[in-house]
Amino acid sequence: MIHPTAIIHPKAQIGSGCEIGPYCVIGEHVTLGDNCKLYAHVVVDGYTVLGQRNEIFPFAAIGLKTQDLKWKGGVTHLRIGDDNVFREGVTIHSATKAGEATVVGSHNLLLTHVHIAHDCRLGNHIIMSGFAGLAGHVVVEDYATLGGYTAVHQFCRIGTLSMTGGCSRIPQDVAPFIIVEGNPAAARAINKIGLERAGLSEAAQTALRTAYKIIFREEVMASQALARVEAELSAFPEVKHLVEFIRSSERGICK
Repeated sequence: MIHPTAIIHPKAQIGSGCEIGPYCVIGEHVTLGDNCKLYAHVVVDGYTVLGQRNEIFPFAAIGLKTQDLKWKGGVTHLRIGDDNVFREGVTIHSATKAGEATVVGSHNLLLTHVHIAHDCRLGNHIIMSGFAGLAGHVVVEDYATLGGYTAVHQFCRIGTLSMTGGCSRIPQDVAPFIIVEGNPAAARAINKIGLERAGLSEAAQTALRTAYKIIFREEVMASQALARVEAELSAFPEVKHLVEFIRSSERGICK
């Protein structure tokens, strides 16, 4: 079902069962998977590949050229998985360097006017509330939730099952499983509701709460806190991921 006012380049690849609404524009190098639905006034351009059953609401702009001033030309990409919902005004940009890609996984919900800049990499089951924005090269792990108007600095990482409060400024990495909030953001608590919804065992939740207290609340050196957590709680893969995430941080952790 393609509205007669939609403009679709003849070389674009449109999967079966797609619905393309009034005044949508689809570029030459775009691939839409099966059963995608584009409402009105959606633009999809660039070397963009979308998987199946993605839903894109009016005035979203997907796959356009990076805003990064370091762009020197060449073919850059945007790759999007399956079953995502992009609400009104969402913008997602292609990568900056030739041959590289911005990547969005599957089952993500991006609410109104969310912005995903060049070279970001998003996992699966992520929720970004209205007007949240990622600068370039940000990594967001699975099941993270970003509150409305969250602003994330370039090259930061947002850990799995973490949550940011509304209007938070994120200048450093957000550790997995915790809630951060503020300007600049600081760690406030374990993401208890998120852990419960994800089905983590009571033992794993208790281990994460203990690890959180040691790392974020006790006044000891980070290396000592991580060593203690690793020695006492390494049997839990969630705690192991938390420790490895913090140790691999290049920008430091919101504490």
